Amino acid sequence: MKNINILFLIIFTGGLLYFNTNNTNANNQESNLVEEKKPEKITNFVYAAERSLDAVVHIKSKIVENNIYRYYDPLSDFFSGNGYKYFNQPREKTASGSGVIISNDGYIVTNNHVINDATEIEVVLNDKTVYEAEILGVDPTTDLALLKIDTDNIHSINFANSNNIKVGEWVIAVGNPFNLNSTVTAGIISAKGRALNLLQNRNSIESFIQTDAAINPGNSGGALVNIEGDLIGINTAIHSNTGSYTGYGFAIPSNMVKKIVNDLKEYGEVKRAFIGIQITEITPTISEKLNLINNKGVLITKVFEGGAAYKSGIKTHDVIINIENKEVNSVADLQEQISNYSPGDIIKCTIKRKNNIRSFQLDLTN
Repeated sequence: MKNINILFLIIFTGGLLYFNTNNTNANNQESNLVEEKKPEKITNFVYAAERSLDAVVHIKSKIVENNIYRYYDPLSDFFSGNGYKYFNQPREKTASGSGVIISNDGYIVTNNHVINDATEIEVVLNDKTVYEAEILGVDPTTDLALLKIDTDNIHSINFANSNNIKVGEWVIAVGNPFNLNSTVTAGIISAKGRALNLLQNRNSIESFIQTDAAINPGNSGGALVNIEGDLIGINTAIHSNTGSYTGYGFAIPSNMVKKIVNDLKEYGEVKRAFIGIQITEITPTISEKLNLINNKGVLITKVFEGGAAYKSGIKTHDVIINIENKEVNSVADLQEQISNYSPGDIIKCTIKRKNNIRSFQLDLTN
């Protein structure tokens, strides 16, 4: 009897499986299994998750609220004349969020709104170890806070250079949405330099990384990482009419985080540098009025006397197009770049004046 060769071809996501069996000796021989190598960018999700999961913590904040109650006491009419008395009944609330371990000796960065007004902060590691945390400093302007736990041997995350990220890159968000510990979601960088007044603070500095990786309540303070598992941002906010994920999430760039954290560690507050200018976005109307070649850059509408720009020779209606070889194309871009520097730093600023390109050295002020 002739041997009958049977071929099976199974198609699945990421590769092909090929079976070659012989019906006369199938019980005696192992099937030949050939699998195509999966694209590296897909397998890197596993690598990135393994590198970052242990560096993301669950933060539980206890907050005591004072609740003032009013009640009517007819006897008080005889003494006070209004018939009402008041009493305070404190109530304890808990808030949940995420944090990122940035050094092996227990420094953790999170969002200010995660621990705002907290009387007690509990940090739970990925291995379920629990620590009490101390607040070292907060910065409401960027919605960041720095915590410290008492340990010197925990897994931390590496910082990536957020200036190098590109729209379309794969990223993963790691955090604890809805109290679901150690959750990983994947997406891409959808946009950079977003300023949407999400922090609802007149003095806020916003230049968010936008991502479509699912970010929900509880993800705040968690990590946005690249496919190498390095930190590119701290997940901060969602843009949603329902309060849950609808496709838009926002993270604070890692370079901004790094500068804020270093200041909080060293000074307990953030030391900010200023150019000494008033700026606005360039619209087609403004571009036409000022006879600009294009709409790129940020327009200077006022130069303050005595500031860094004034001293260097920059003038009103100059257009800033570059800071330290980093392109600037929006107010958010400029705020992000300047937030990386401290008072006294000297930076190169490239401007366009009547469509001529010039460079200046700015000695930043505070």
